[in-house]
Amino acid sequence: MSAPDTGLLVALVGNPNTGKSTLFNALTGLRQRVGNYPGVTVARKSGTCDLGEGQKVELVDLPGLYSLSAASPDEQVVTDALAGNIAGDRRPDAVLLVVDATNLLRNLFLASQVAELGLPVVLVLNQADVAKEQGLRIDTDLLSRRLGGVPVVLTSAWKGEGVAEIRRALARALAEKTQLARVAWPAEIARALGDVAAAASAGTDRAVSAADAQRLLFDATPSTAERLGWSAAARDKVLRSARDRVRNAGYNPMAAEPLVHYAHLRALLDGVVAEGLGKAGRTAAVDRLLLHRVLGPVLFVGIMLGFFASVFWLAKFPMGWIQSGVDALKLFVAPPLEPYPMLQSLLADGIVGGVGAFLTFLPQILILFLFLGVLEDSGYMARAAFIMDRLFSWCGLNGKSFVPMLSGFACAIPSLLSTRTIEDPKARLATAFVVPFMSCSARFPVYALMCGAFIGPLYGAGWESVVMVAMHCVGLLFAVPTAFVLTRLVLKVKPQPFVLELPRYQLPKPRDVLWRMWQNAAEFVSKAGTVIFAITIVVWALSYFPRDAAVAERVRAASPTLSADALRARIQAAYVEQSYMGRFGKAVQPAFDPLGFDWKITVGVLASFPAREVIVSTLGVTYSVGEGAEADSQALRKAMQDARWPEGPRAGSPIFSLAAVLALMVFFALCSQCGPTVATLAQETGGWRWAALSFGYMTLLAWAVAALVYQVVSRLA
Repeated sequence: MSAPDTGLLVALVGNPNTGKSTLFNALTGLRQRVGNYPGVTVARKSGTCDLGEGQKVELVDLPGLYSLSAASPDEQVVTDALAGNIAGDRRPDAVLLVVDATNLLRNLFLASQVAELGLPVVLVLNQADVAKEQGLRIDTDLLSRRLGGVPVVLTSAWKGEGVAEIRRALARALAEKTQLARVAWPAEIARALGDVAAAASAGTDRAVSAADAQRLLFDATPSTAERLGWSAAARDKVLRSARDRVRNAGYNPMAAEPLVHYAHLRALLDGVVAEGLGKAGRTAAVDRLLLHRVLGPVLFVGIMLGFFASVFWLAKFPMGWIQSGVDALKLFVAPPLEPYPMLQSLLADGIVGGVGAFLTFLPQILILFLFLGVLEDSGYMARAAFIMDRLFSWCGLNGKSFVPMLSGFACAIPSLLSTRTIEDPKARLATAFVVPFMSCSARFPVYALMCGAFIGPLYGAGWESVVMVAMHCVGLLFAVPTAFVLTRLVLKVKPQPFVLELPRYQLPKPRDVLWRMWQNAAEFVSKAGTVIFAITIVVWALSYFPRDAAVAERVRAASPTLSADALRARIQAAYVEQSYMGRFGKAVQPAFDPLGFDWKITVGVLASFPAREVIVSTLGVTYSVGEGAEADSQALRKAMQDARWPEGPRAGSPIFSLAAVLALMVFFALCSQCGPTVATLAQETGGWRWAALSFGYMTLLAWAVAALVYQVVSRLA
């Protein structure tokens, strides 16, 4: 990712829920890029900001944090990025620091820590409109003087107010190198910091910065010392002596930093903020309803049900349009290649069919990201996390695990990435382990096919909807006890207090929501789509080879009265049966017999282990209706409804009985059939151990529960 011509880099920093991302969008517009930090698996969102008069800078939106004492991977990236400690990425030339104008004391704690970095700063007091409603008057000129002359700008990013002033202030800060005034440490603490800096610098080719010395002295975690190469044996004695100095000054070493900083900030803000008669906000009144101990969870369930019902209903139409386009494209590219059957199959069935099968589900991803953006920008997402904290605390997690698990209903990959905001490494691992249980959109085509072909026609549309919702709850029913076992018995996670700032309610800004939806979907397509495309080609090859012409001759001889289309479909099915995939399916089928799966279903299950959505096109081939069958194709439904066991004790009975249909859906609800998810889990947990354990555990659990469902239902039916 290249910087603009000037080479100037500005970091956007602030507490969570201060409107930082909204301001980033306002300053960069659509000139944004998303990637990863070099060597670090954390997203790097940047864009070009035009300061006027031909001056442009690269603006980097860093994750939100409350202090530079990093407690999670996201927060560690912020501290490393500000200090220039990320390999391959340089230190920013200035900091655009966003704070909540309605709560300056708490927000400026981060600013007073950033002051120690010695970088030019522009202070943005966002949500000025809310502060005005509350009757708060802020003397920005006085605050600027007390902060050392740094520009201070009042803004309302959501309304677009003050953006032009920020551009001018940033140009001024870069030109004048204005820095925040630093806190004055008591003498004993200052000497302790000096001792730590001198000892940590010994034997190195550079002096340890004041910011690093503070992290070494005040933080219990050894991350800064490890980065500086200061060994535990060398630092323990120095830190003990330095912390004794802090105690002699009358401070607890672990509490000295916030105490000194807040004393400094209270003096700094004296006379800066004047309180008048403001009207009470609506947030508190709405929260009394939405956060009520009884009504809150009930309303939450209702919102979530409406949320997912809307996703399924709205996505149905564009999914049908995309599938129709894919089918039309296949009909266009296939005829000219009839003289070259292998190339025809590769292009029509492998490439067009494979990409089409993946893109068909893109509307669900887009709509899901759209609704998630609305929930987040409206302020309700934080309330939902607060409500779910009561449930998650039972199984050893807290409300911060809610957002990754909720977004897992769209796709597990971005959900796993979002676990980085969880401070406790063990709680982060437990959350990542159970995220694949969430019923992602790739499972939806299986549910839709089975419910549409069997549940709806037999029991009515009402039961079809009930089963569809129930399948989305199956994973959650097993995720919670799994998390309990992991946190209580295996990882032994210590209870973590759940502290969350609740933002004010507001109408989401359409442009921001739509742009973020598009960025998330594009990232999903670029990362997961390439893997799924490759897997689809592999499945095509295993289903195509070996290709024996005698197979087609035998089918023609046995079916002389079939129409050309029916004969072509039957020949295709015969080829699949004798292919490598078909042979393997028949060999493995006895292991799936307790679940009621015949060899054709087994082939579909095996083909879908790399990517779940492959099963629909695989069943289309094995049931003689062609590769491009839609999930709601009447031909595929009819073929499955007519399928009978050819021999054995079940000879003549339907293969897709109610028991087998429910078992198949439960298997897909619980099994970890997604190569990109397994790879992402390995990436986020630091190796393949936990990813392999998750894959094996979910596969065995899916088999056992599906077998139990089949055996019980088949006896009751």
